[in-house]
Amino acid sequence: MQATPTTAVPFPPTGPARPLLGSRSLQFVLFLAAIFWYFCAQALATDAASVFDMHFDLGAARPLVEAALLLVLLVCGLALLRAMEGRRSPLRLTLGLPRRATSRTEWAIGAAIGWGLAVAVVLPMALARALNVQLWTAPRAVMLFALGLLTLAIATLAHALAIYGYGFQRLIEATGPVRATMILAFLTAVRAAFIPTAYGTPDGTRVLVAMLIAVLLSLCWLRTHGLWLLWGLSFAWAVSIAVLFGLPLSGDNSFRSVVDTRAYGPAWLTGGEYGPAAALLSIFLLVAAIPILVRATSDYAWSYTHPPLVPGGYDVTLAPPAAHIAMEQAAESAQPVNPASLVQILPSTPQSPGVRTPSE
Repeated sequence: MQATPTTAVPFPPTGPARPLLGSRSLQFVLFLAAIFWYFCAQALATDAASVFDMHFDLGAARPLVEAALLLVLLVCGLALLRAMEGRRSPLRLTLGLPRRATSRTEWAIGAAIGWGLAVAVVLPMALARALNVQLWTAPRAVMLFALGLLTLAIATLAHALAIYGYGFQRLIEATGPVRATMILAFLTAVRAAFIPTAYGTPDGTRVLVAMLIAVLLSLCWLRTHGLWLLWGLSFAWAVSIAVLFGLPLSGDNSFRSVVDTRAYGPAWLTGGEYGPAAALLSIFLLVAAIPILVRATSDYAWSYTHPPLVPGGYDVTLAPPAAHIAMEQAAESAQPVNPASLVQILPSTPQSPGVRTPSE
């Protein structure tokens, strides 16, 4: 077969390796808009829950109503940002909740890590006899226990959707995963520094713990590209500290129900009135949780974060050597060979060996 001669070798197709500046700027603005809307939605949900409480006397169900309103406002606001951006992907995928066969397993792994962190930070307090535990087994306590579970499930989901489901994705597209994690941890530390706390709270430890929590949750997203693991970890930590152990959850004591615990001892051990989120031991536990999280999500990181292998390349057609072309042209222009001048060798006919007589 004759090769097609070409005079030049085409260069491989090239394109921009990174998004354009306008695209990056838009993604960063969307990240800021998501954070801003999260705080606005919190204020609106609190005011709306107060109005509902005045008219319907919600009582102990008010935190649950407030969390539900927050979730609805967040989903509506983030859907509006998605429409303004012109993104056509499904809303669940945009918010970080893709449909997966392993979503329940991811959530359970996150819950196990969150539960382990809570137990590890409370166990030294119990061994040091720094906890005074009181149990309340009235039927109302069981109702408050159930309301606390539902409230924290919705509240942690709303926080995950706004900060990591939509906002963190936009920040990654604007700056990259490493810078996005550093920026989010820095903003979390700034916000934690301005939160008023009770006297005697170790604020330096509290801010550092907040930063490490932000890094750990960011790593949950980077390892799975979904919120299932992150949501399970946040929910298990909050429920274990506030509902099961009855300790303050970042200074909030409103979730105590069946178990009511008072911590007595040094602030570096108990975190004071702020709770275990300001304890010194929490820093070491969060650092130790990072390799555990990486090891537990190795399969998900391979399945959900690595881009699929797509065969690539470009067509390269090299011109044949001039000598080869000359030989082909000479062969084509040569006179055809006369078949009669050829010597044909026919197959020989097989013969049976002769039979010898006895005289021979």
